[in-house]
Amino acid sequence: MANQASPSSAPLQSGRWAGRTVGITGASGALGRALTKALIGEGAWVIALSHSPPPKAQASIDEAQEWVRWSCGEERQLEPILKNVDVLVLNHGMNPGGDQCPETLSKTLEVNAFSHWRLMQQFETIADQDQNREKPRELWVNTSEAEIQPALSPGYELSKRLIGELVSLRWNNRSASQGKALRLRKLILGPFRSNLNPIGLLTSGFVANQVIWQANLGVNLIIVTPNPLTYLLMPFVELVRRVYCRALRINPPVR
Repeated sequence: MANQASPSSAPLQSGRWAGRTVGITGASGALGRALTKALIGEGAWVIALSHSPPPKAQASIDEAQEWVRWSCGEERQLEPILKNVDVLVLNHGMNPGGDQCPETLSKTLEVNAFSHWRLMQQFETIADQDQNREKPRELWVNTSEAEIQPALSPGYELSKRLIGELVSLRWNNRSASQGKALRLRKLILGPFRSNLNPIGLLTSGFVANQVIWQANLGVNLIIVTPNPLTYLLMPFVELVRRVYCRALRINPPVR
């Protein structure tokens, strides 16, 4: 872990997210870097959570103030960090393209779904144990437009649908007190240019700014895509899931 400073020693900044500590997984990717820049611009203190080594020096004010190196399967090692995080953005992932061999599918599911699920549970537990906060913690999960739309990568689509369904299940099975302690948001993002998708239609900077803008408006289902069908289909899918989950639930959450 490479720390340049601490939130208490940083100069006071203004902005919607001023005074809040934000942890971002996949911080070395295109969207991770763009979100870091946008959130710092809004006054946040950003902790980069990445499998990549930390930069040798903080090159600009747009880079994360802290850098924590970790790998999938090591989620428990992030516990001390997560306890000090106000907003956790789950953004790490991989795209195997057309590779559908069992080993690749297993790795894709681990990175894109199971690792996210473990971190979700971990952060929810932290929030449940610390409910006396001025502002609730927040958990943002990037499930991608591939949750409901083709992405020319069967393994990627499968993993994103899985984590998307899990996020929907948590949305529909949380008590009122849990909802006050932790705000859960889902990011449905269309194709943007990155190492995973060099021919994306959108820029990562545009997507990041739209995500922050919608979050500032209080939106929980954040959609950024050039595909108009997604804006129609995704809310409908979430409504169907809500009705289905609640109709079959046998262990309603304690309020």
